[in-house]
Amino acid sequence: MQSHKSITAKDILENPDYLAISYGGYRKTSREFQPTVKQIKEDLRILQAMNIKVLRTYNVQLAQASNLLKAIKQLMHEDSSFEMYVMLGAWIDCKNAWTEIAPHHHTESIYNASEIKRAVDLANKYPEIVKIIAVGNEAMVHWATSYYVQPSVILKWVNHLQNLKKQGKLPNDLWITSSDDFASWGGGAETYKTKDLESLIKAVDYVSMHTYPYHNTHYNPFFWETQDTQYNLSFDQQIEAAMDRAIKFAQSHYKKVSKYVKSIDPTKTIHIGETGWATICNHHYGPAGSKATDELKQAHYYDKMRAWTKKDRISCFYFEAFDEPWKDANNDKGSENHFGLFKVTGEAKRPLWSLVDQGVFNGLTRNGNPITKTYNGKTEELMKHVLAPPVKSLC
Repeated sequence: MQSHKSITAKDILENPDYLAISYGGYRKTSREFQPTVKQIKEDLRILQAMNIKVLRTYNVQLAQASNLLKAIKQLMHEDSSFEMYVMLGAWIDCKNAWTEIAPHHHTESIYNASEIKRAVDLANKYPEIVKIIAVGNEAMVHWATSYYVQPSVILKWVNHLQNLKKQGKLPNDLWITSSDDFASWGGGAETYKTKDLESLIKAVDYVSMHTYPYHNTHYNPFFWETQDTQYNLSFDQQIEAAMDRAIKFAQSHYKKVSKYVKSIDPTKTIHIGETGWATICNHHYGPAGSKATDELKQAHYYDKMRAWTKKDRISCFYFEAFDEPWKDANNDKGSENHFGLFKVTGEAKRPLWSLVDQGVFNGLTRNGNPITKTYNGKTEELMKHVLAPPVKSLC
C-alpha cells in the first residue's frame, strides 16, 4: 500500500476505491458545541466500516476541522491500516454577509483572508491527510443571497493558493478547487458565464459541482411528477421510476457543466462535491409539498448515485454522513437537519440497513449507542411515511 503522504488528490479522484462523503459531526442544535476529537474518532470508525476514505469539510474558523485532522492523525498512529483523507473547505463570504446590513456581493468579507490562511496552515501541518482545498462553498450561486460573491473573489484566492504551491509554501500535489452549484459552473443561466468564470475554470485543478434533484422536486418539479405513461404503475414502481428520473436530472446537470467546462479547458475534470436526499421535512419537500422526503427515496437515491458515479469514475462527496440538528435549529423537522445517512443517535437509515445486517458496524457506537436500524428495521413501519410523487396534471 502507498504511504499516506504519497497518496495524492489525483490518485483519489475518479478512483472508486476512495468513497467520499461530507462530514460535520455536530450533535447539538448549536455549533457552540463543537464535536470533540473523541467523538470524531467514534464517527471515523463508523465511516471506515463503510469503506469511506475521503471526507469533505466546510470551514476552518471553528474547531471542527482541526479536531477532525487531529482525530485522523491519532487513528493513523493507532492503526497503520486506517486510511482517511480530507477535502478541506475554506468558507468565503461577501461584505456584510449574515448581518442586518444588506450584503455587498461585489466586495468580499475582510474575514476571507484569515480563513484562507488557516486552511494553508492546516494543509501544511497535515500534508498526509489534506489532499484538496476548496475555496468557498456555494459561494458564487445567486440564490445564496446572504453571502455570495463574484467569481473574481474565488479566482483571487484560487490563484493565491496555486502561487503558494509554485513557491513551495504548499505541497505541490495539493489540489485546489471551489465547490459550487452546477449553475455557477456554467450549467445554469447565461449570466454566470463570465470571463472571470472562464479564468477560474482554468485556474482550479478540477471542478467540484453540486446537484440537488431533491430541492428541485419543489423548484423545478417537471421531472418529478408522475408522468402520463406511469399512472398504472404499482406504488413501488412509481417510487423507483421517480428516483430514476431524479438521477437523470442530476446527470443532466453534470452534462451541462461538463459541456461548458470542456469548452473552456478540455483537460479539466468534473466531480460531484455535493448531492443528497433528506429524510424528514415539514415544508416544501414533505407531505404537503413535493412528497419527496423519506428514507426509502433516500436509499434509492444513494444507491443509484453511487452506481452511476462509480460506473463513470466520478468522485461523489455524498451529503452527508450524519444528521446535523444545528442547520435549522428552530425547526427540528426542517429538511436541512436530516440529510445524514445516520441519525444523531447513531441509527442507520434505510440506505445502510444491509450493512447493519452484514455486521460491519458490530462493536461500534455513536454517543454510546450501538449502530442499529431506523424503524427497528421494519419495512412496513418505514412505508407508512412513504408517499408517491404528485401526479402530473392532465390539464
